[in-house]
Amino acid sequence: MLYSAEISRSNPTCLLFLIDQSSSMGGAFGGTPGKKKADGVADAINRLLQNLVLKCAKSDGIRDYFHVGVIGYGAGVDSALGGPLAGRHLVPISEVANNPLRVEQRSRKVDDGAGGLVEQSFKFPVWFEPVANGKTPMCQALKLAAQVVQEFVTHSPESFPPLILNITDGRATDGDPRPAAAALRDLSTTDGPVLLFNAHLSSAAHAPILFPGNEKVLPEPWAKLLFRMSSPLPARMQDAARADGLPIEPTAHGFVFNADMVSVIRFLDIGTRVAQGVRA
Repeated sequence: MLYSAEISRSNPTCLLFLIDQSSSMGGAFGGTPGKKKADGVADAINRLLQNLVLKCAKSDGIRDYFHVGVIGYGAGVDSALGGPLAGRHLVPISEVANNPLRVEQRSRKVDDGAGGLVEQSFKFPVWFEPVANGKTPMCQALKLAAQVVQEFVTHSPESFPPLILNITDGRATDGDPRPAAAALRDLSTTDGPVLLFNAHLSSAAHAPILFPGNEKVLPEPWAKLLFRMSSPLPARMQDAARADGLPIEPTAHGFVFNADMVSVIRFLDIGTRVAQGVRA
């Protein structure tokens, strides 16, 4: 059965994030005041990286179940990781754990046990900074992703197929991205084709649509194009989405339309649920 390979130190998988860093990412979700899309996505990616580190933390250290990368595309197209990892397109999770750009002290409100809320401080590692500048060279980003993934599958041909998550709020400004997306999806390991998921961020008030099974439910031509670019959602991830209460059809694709911040987090969580399958 495809998409069933064990994820282990000897057989890691690859997670690659493509992040739209164009000028429009400086806007707010849904056109409403609040956190900018660039800031929200950066927080979500940094939180996810921290969760992956924790998932891979064992008594003998951080085990390299994953190789991860973040590629930003806007004024340029390159690795968006900062600090000691700057310029690297794919990094073992142990190196991610040991090389944050910085660690921030943040606070959140938690239940005080007596019906009220109290401020609680916590440490928040940052590997990826928010950026909103330039156009949307998505085709270049997809082509760079294909180069990175090709190198990975050459060295790890029996791994769980690499997963690429593209997060964008606009149209590609450097041509039709479908051929580059198709070339990326054509790469594979013995466990199946590479997975390409796409998240469209909201810029207008509209209910999010998560993992649709048919493009007819999507109201915009650009959303339908992104849907066609997206891989079908494997059965394991369909089960994870249903467990989260989502009405998933058998034809569901790895796509979310008009995502707000909550939808982005759910998209990333379900999309990377392969982390539940790691072995020693």
